[in-house]
Amino acid sequence: MTGECFESVWDALEDSPAEAANMKARSGLMIAIQEAVVSWKLTQAEAAKRLGVTQPRMNDLLRGRIDKFSLDALMILATGAGLTVEWRVAKAAA
Repeated sequence: MTGECFESVWDALEDSPAEAANMKARSGLMIAIQEAVVSWKLTQAEAAKRLGVTQPRMNDLLRGRIDKFSLDALMILATGAGLTVEWRVAKAAA
């Protein structure tokens, strides 16, 4: 039995390369924001206030509920968390 080999779990799960790329970007941002928030050592309510979101929204972020966050929303949260986001664009491997 042979299986396919994927570069990323998102490549295996998503229906198209574009959807996989979106999920890779969203998951990377979410992880970075989670790490920043945890480093603050605040309660969820305090961290939510600092980012200008509700406590339930903060809970969704910290629990990794990626389906509840668009790429735009995560970019705004990353900036609010004091993160700088840099993108690298390259041609796809042939």
